Amino acid sequence: MSLVLGIDTGGTYTDGVVVELRSKQILKKAKALTTRENLSIGIRNCIANLDFEDFKKISVVSLSTTLATNAIVEGRGCEVGLLMIGYDPRGSLPVKHSYVLPGGHNLKGRPNAELDVEKTRQAIDELKGKVDAVAISGYLSVRNPEHEIAVRGMVSEILDLPVVCAHQLTTSLGFHERTVTAVLNARLIPIITELIESVKKVLNEKGIEAPIMVVKGDGCMMGEALAREKPIETILSGPASSIIGGTFLTQSADALVLDMGGTTTDIAILKNGVPKINQEGATVGGWLTRVQAAQIYTYGLGGDSYIQAGRDGEIKVGPQRVWPLCVVGYQYPYLVDELKLNFEKTYDLMFAQATDCFMFLKDSTHEVLNDQEKQVIEILQAGPRSLFYLTQRMDIDPNLLNLQHLVNLGVLARISLTPSDLLHARGTYHQWNREAAEIGVEVLANRMGKSSNEFIHLASEKIINDLCITCLQSLVGCDEQSIRIKNTPEVMYFIQKALSPQQDQSLDCSFKINMPIIGIGAPVEAWLPAVAEKMNTGLIIPEHAEVANAVGAATGKIMETVKVLIKPGEKDGTYLLHAPWEYKMFENLENAVAYALDSAKKQAMLAAGKAGAKEFELVVNHQDKYAQSGMIEKDLYIESLIEITAVERPEWEREEIKEKFFVDMQDL
Repeated sequence: MSLVLGIDTGGTYTDGVVVELRSKQILKKAKALTTRENLSIGIRNCIANLDFEDFKKISVVSLSTTLATNAIVEGRGCEVGLLMIGYDPRGSLPVKHSYVLPGGHNLKGRPNAELDVEKTRQAIDELKGKVDAVAISGYLSVRNPEHEIAVRGMVSEILDLPVVCAHQLTTSLGFHERTVTAVLNARLIPIITELIESVKKVLNEKGIEAPIMVVKGDGCMMGEALAREKPIETILSGPASSIIGGTFLTQSADALVLDMGGTTTDIAILKNGVPKINQEGATVGGWLTRVQAAQIYTYGLGGDSYIQAGRDGEIKVGPQRVWPLCVVGYQYPYLVDELKLNFEKTYDLMFAQATDCFMFLKDSTHEVLNDQEKQVIEILQAGPRSLFYLTQRMDIDPNLLNLQHLVNLGVLARISLTPSDLLHARGTYHQWNREAAEIGVEVLANRMGKSSNEFIHLASEKIINDLCITCLQSLVGCDEQSIRIKNTPEVMYFIQKALSPQQDQSLDCSFKINMPIIGIGAPVEAWLPAVAEKMNTGLIIPEHAEVANAVGAATGKIMETVKVLIKPGEKDGTYLLHAPWEYKMFENLENAVAYALDSAKKQAMLAAGKAGAKEFELVVNHQDKYAQSGMIEKDLYIESLIEITAVERPEWEREEIKEKFFVDMQDL
């Protein structure tokens, strides 16, 4: 038997499966709450819940995770220092500490200015004690990485911190997007490192000596070393795993795959069993990156989304994730009594909901906290408390106590009403503390002048309609249309008539999705039947849908691609090779191509080995581009693009190929 342990660590749950690859059988499955303050606890609980004995027979441990995606969406991660070389970017960047240094290159790979060593060292010195990692981004470093490499050496000499270079992460143009990618990669290093270390700790306890693989955003696998170096590759890892898992479990060729987790809903459109790859780069949390990933549409709507009753009488769901009242109330029953004592329903809260409670997670590292924040932390270290309790204890007006800063830092977690609480309050789920959920509903219902049942109906309708809109928005995006549905009143006019028709309306509308919805994730059974009905389409919720991400993690493949670009040189008859590892000039095209093919194959083999591949094949793609010219006899040479892809297929796929080959040979 070839057994794989698949683990998916999401924002709310950690899922686990044991899969026998050759037979494609799921032998065991389990779930446990993700413990964000100490990931190893949730992972240990999940593996224990598998109730599996033969852990020594596990050959590979494969991970997928939404931690990186959620961290970017929620603005979390370590403090990063950014060194930009040769260009002052237009537009915002996800970083506080940044410096612009002389240098950078042109499209031919020639320096625009020499690197100023003294200024660079001074900037690096100023980052001491302020940051946990450093990102370096040079102008057109994809044409020549020499300045980034030189600055990386200086950072390593002066600071004992992780260093990230933009040219190592992407070969695509676009300085701003490459810079964002480098910063986010640096910010995510401790998050993915913590995940891997937590998994290794539990594996050691179980005596599992198998190698660790991690799912990338394009659905392929990479090894532990590469994941530590390039955690940005794991953005959309969880959704990509859900696509693989959904395809594996349903064998569907064309479908809309909807994965509803705790923090986000992620949607991909399958055509012929394969999701479209976003060549421009994935957008997460509003940041456009240069990370190639499956075309996945991510929305801040999940089982743990923050439900807010607005001053205008409207109910808002998400995008912020909070801890459900039912979950924390199950662990700390005294919170239920605290929620019963609350603000007057006429009191207008500016920064919070009347259902808000807060829980201490961890101490702050670099941020200087004020006295009020320190007092809150001291109180919460004894256990979670409601906002009302905190304001009474501290004798402070609630509108003078804004704790969002501590939540953003990951020091505190907000606890409040969520879709998971609605399901408990209406009796659909019974896993946690129903009374906590019911009181939360009652508090917000009273503030809106509604009964609890009316509030549950309105909030549920809001969630279902928002899920419908996410499906429509994803299909619009798949058609490469830039329409932002929620921002277009004319479109929303018709959508509202279709999703929430009124008895006296003179115009009826409806939608029809011409493919089934595949539902993935624990909450989909509760929400998607109504979505499918409103969208006039079929719904497939496969067996094991609640752990499909872990199934996808266990059944993926390794694929590493290396790209080299050859362009005409500044002198006639010369050619420039632009590679992530070097910049080189040649006197003729044949030598440049031969060298590029040879070096790219070696780099692809190294990358495949680093990713954990053992039995892989190299796929070569070589394209020469010429432009026709009526003024000269010969076509004008533009460029050569060389791509070498190392592919290692999963064992079940290799077995199917062998069986097909055997059948074909028999037919002959």
